[in-house]
Amino acid sequence: MTTVSHLKALQALEMAMREGSLKAAAERLGITPAAVGQRIKTLENYLGKDLLMRGRSGLVPTAELAPAQDDLRLSFEALERVTETLNFQGMSELHIVTEPDLSELWLLPRLAAFRQSNPDILFCINGAGDVPLRIGTPDIRITYDDGRGEPLFRDLFVPVTGPDNTRRIADWDQQMPMEGMPLLHLTAHRERADMPGWVEWFGQFGQRKKGPQRGVHYKNARLALEAVRANVGFLVCGLSLVLEDLAKGTIVLPFAVSQHMVAPHPYRLSVRPEAENRPQVARFLRWLRSEAEVTQRQLQDMACSIQRQRLP
Repeated sequence: MTTVSHLKALQALEMAMREGSLKAAAERLGITPAAVGQRIKTLENYLGKDLLMRGRSGLVPTAELAPAQDDLRLSFEALERVTETLNFQGMSELHIVTEPDLSELWLLPRLAAFRQSNPDILFCINGAGDVPLRIGTPDIRITYDDGRGEPLFRDLFVPVTGPDNTRRIADWDQQMPMEGMPLLHLTAHRERADMPGWVEWFGQFGQRKKGPQRGVHYKNARLALEAVRANVGFLVCGLSLVLEDLAKGTIVLPFAVSQHMVAPHPYRLSVRPEAENRPQVARFLRWLRSEAEVTQRQLQDMACSIQRQRLP
């Protein structure tokens, strides 16, 4: 292992201990839980010993790691302070951690236009981008939760499908047009109570009686929407994630937008205090808030529309 690899592995190890889980550590570091686990596993293989084990309250250090636990924690706390004091990240770098689906399907497609007019700003988003992931707190964090961050916009959950599938339900049971239709799900629908899916949608709007939980589950919306575009089935997802597809006609709404579920939480913005006054950060935040306002207006306008889409 190189010095940099050692440092990243130790960072993942320390964050996993601090947070008590790989998932929580991944959210803090802006990488996937699998990447956190792989970094720790690589370090364990290198040292030839286990470093973490699962306790009643989460991940805890093994007997081999316990003597170094305090030093490891204090070292990374000191590194974070040094990073903030010396501004290692550079005045032109922005480090962002956000919900993966929002990043891939909402932020990154819009970011291209911002980058054209701001070529001096370099990005690291969820651990990838123009510059490598740095140690320490990200400049900007966008979460989907009931936390204290500044609300950006609140999404709507709606059914979506490929254009050809509207013909299937048009000629189907008029009372239960979704009965027997292939359903697609996101893994989050069964893992998170604040991510409503087909079970909740059918419970609110009907259209089907049997098997609302049946179908293929996808780990992220990008993969699920690829299947939707190929007319594989029907998916419930955030309306903000498919606005561009709807405009192109590659994805359609099989039911009126008025048959939506309001997201339990808004997307929230948090900014590292030391970064907020940097000109590049301020410039990006003005743009981000403007884009969020546009999206919120689009969602509100569509939600107020009661005109049902025509089925062929």
